Amino acid sequence: MLGRFCVVFAILGLLVLGAWLYARDWAPSRDEFPTQGVSISSDNGPIEWGTLAAQGADFAYIRAASGGRFRDPAFEANWAAARAAGMRYGASLDFSLCARASDQATGFMTMVPRDNAALPPVIRLGFEPGCHARPGQDAVLSELNTLINLIESHSGTPVVLNVSDDFDMQYGIASGINRTLWLDRNFFPPDSGKRKWVMWTASDMRHIDGIDGPVKWDVMPR
Repeated sequence: MLGRFCVVFAILGLLVLGAWLYARDWAPSRDEFPTQGVSISSDNGPIEWGTLAAQGADFAYIRAASGGRFRDPAFEANWAAARAAGMRYGASLDFSLCARASDQATGFMTMVPRDNAALPPVIRLGFEPGCHARPGQDAVLSELNTLINLIESHSGTPVVLNVSDDFDMQYGIASGINRTLWLDRNFFPPDSGKRKWVMWTASDMRHIDGIDGPVKWDVMPR
C-alpha cells in the first residue's frame, strides 16, 4: 500500500513539474496576438535588452514611479536601453489609494521625459499590500481624473488604465472613466464582451532569456 502511495505522489509531482515548466515558457499565439512585450521595473534586476528583443519582445512598459514618493531607480537606464535595443517603450505609474493624485503625478512627470516616440502612459490600478485606505468610489474617481488630466497634459497622449479585477469591481473604473483598458488574467483572455480592452497581461510568470526570473508578458490582439 505504501508503495502505491509513493508511486501516486511521484506521478503527481511529475505532473505539477510539467505544468510549471509549460507555464513558465508559455505565450499566446502570434497569429491571434501579433504584438507582445513585457512590463519591467527595478524588481526585475539587470536586463539584457538586446537579448530580450531577440527573444520576441516588441515593446516594454517600464515603471517610472509608484504612489507619491517612490521613484524607480532603474527607470532612466531601462528607458534608454529599451530605445537603444529598437523596442517600443512606454512608462507606467503604480497608483496608490494612500497618496494624493497631485503628488503621484509629480513623481511620474519628474521621471518621464516628454517623448513623441513613447507609447501612451499607463496607470496601474490595484490594491497595494501596504495601503489599507479604501476611500469611497466618488473620491477615488475624482482623484483618478485629476491624475489622468495631469499626466495627459504632460505626455500629450491619452493614458491607458491597467486595472485589476478586484479594483474594478470595487470602484467601477471601466464604467466610471472613459479610457482604454488593459486587463490582467493569467493564460485565459478576459471576456471582451463584458469590458473592451486593448492589452492583456497573459502571464506574470514567464521566464525569458535576458531577464533573471519571472516577468509579466503582455499582448495586444489584432
